[in-house]
Amino acid sequence: MANTPQSKKRARQSDRRQDVNKARRSRIRTFLRKVEEAIASGSQEKAAAALKAAQPELARGVTKGILHKNTLARKMSRLTSRVKAITA
Repeated sequence: MANTPQSKKRARQSDRRQDVNKARRSRIRTFLRKVEEAIASGSQEKAAAALKAAQPELARGVTKGILHKNTLARKMSRLTSRVKAITA
C-alpha cells in the first residue's frame, strides 16, 4: 500500500492511465475486428475501407504506447496482404 504522498499520487495516476489505456486498446481491437469481418465477408471494397479507417487508429496506438511499432508493422502488413488476396 502507498504510504508517502508521492506514492499515493502515483497510484492515483496509474489508475487513471490504466482506464485510458484500456479504452484505447478496446477501440483498437474494435477496428481490427471490423477489418476481420470485412475480410470474412469477401468484399474487397468493404475490407479496404475498414483497413483505411483502422490505420490511423493503430498508428495512434503506437504513439500513445499501447502497441510497439514493429507489432503495428506486422499487423498492417498481414492485414494488407489479406485484403489484397480477396480478389485473387
